[in-house]
Amino acid sequence: MSVSHASVHPVEAPPLQTEAANVPRVRMKDIQGMPGTISGLFLRFSQFVFAAVALAIMASTGDFSSVTAFCYLVAAAGLQVLWSFSLGILDIYALLVGRTLQNQLIVSIFAVGDGVTSTLMFAAACASAGITVLIGNDLGVCSQNHCTEFETATAMAFLSWFAALPSFLLNFWSLASRSR
Repeated sequence: MSVSHASVHPVEAPPLQTEAANVPRVRMKDIQGMPGTISGLFLRFSQFVFAAVALAIMASTGDFSSVTAFCYLVAAAGLQVLWSFSLGILDIYALLVGRTLQNQLIVSIFAVGDGVTSTLMFAAACASAGITVLIGNDLGVCSQNHCTEFETATAMAFLSWFAALPSFLLNFWSLASRSR
């Protein structure tokens, strides 16, 4: 009978509870799309560009201020531009210096900020889309308004939201996985 003996294959004793508590936790590698990564910077850049285009197009029309939903879109796009630009600068700094932005306080600020800005952007895009459909299809007064500009600005707002949503979800997931 060939049985393996402890002298051939030594087995270590399991660590005591006090030793297990002192062992440092293994950190997961950075997930692409998180702050401080190349794809995270790409998401920030996309948010910034789409929101800036929506803001520029909507502000270039002279009569956007007569509709509350369009004013709301301009305000939400302006906030998204500022938020994405500042976090894009922070991402560039983290990439150049080689630091990770995985501090729990930083991740919670990113998650809350991304959640607020993406929710505002989505609400503004939906409200603007409703008004654009009302003006174009229901009232049929596109000849008197800037329907093409309104539709383009609304589409850019939705694209900005589509770029902001992964940032929020990844930051929220990272924050939730760290709080154990």
